[in-house]
Amino acid sequence: MARNKYPEQTIERILNVSAKLFWEKGYENTSIQDILDELKDLSKGAIYHHFKSKEAIFDAIASKEGENNIKFFNEIKNNNKLNGVEKLRKFIMSSALSETTKKIVKASPNLLDNPKFLAIQLKRINDIIAPDFIFPIIKEGIEDGSINTDKPYELAEAITILLNIWLNPLIFGANSSAISKKCELINEFLEKYNILLFDENSIQKFSQF
Repeated sequence: MARNKYPEQTIERILNVSAKLFWEKGYENTSIQDILDELKDLSKGAIYHHFKSKEAIFDAIASKEGENNIKFFNEIKNNNKLNGVEKLRKFIMSSALSETTKKIVKASPNLLDNPKFLAIQLKRINDIIAPDFIFPIIKEGIEDGSINTDKPYELAEAITILLNIWLNPLIFGANSSAISKKCELINEFLEKYNILLFDENSIQKFSQF
């Protein structure tokens, strides 16, 4: 078999076609054969040469989509017109309600039934979200007086886990009443740190998510 001279292009085609099918049909309803049928000119071996599994394809797509948000998140973090707690609120709402997040949530399987995906989510929390975004924003809030805590990193981790695990509809379901109550309880948890994450409007948006 001739060697593929343009592997990057092949990978990009696989990801683009797979993303289209995942967004349309969902992860669980899309098979490798569906991807092959859409690509038309690739063999199963060609796909597995670049990706070990359908899970690996989805992970690559989710990572690529997530990278598209990084620039916007950095703009929030570096916005000198907002204080720490304002940045935190804006970051949380922008992250949770972005079109990228909505697409991934719509396509993804239940995380409790797919522990590998849950592990990927936890790794993302530990490696990126808490240390690179939430923690610096909380530190800034301490400095400008809008956030009150002597445990900034632990608070960053707690907020990130509450939002990405406890509020995650792929883990605990999407019951609107339950989500509203969880948002209210998170506000109560964070009140001692002078943080109000959710107003009535944002609670309504989360409950409809």
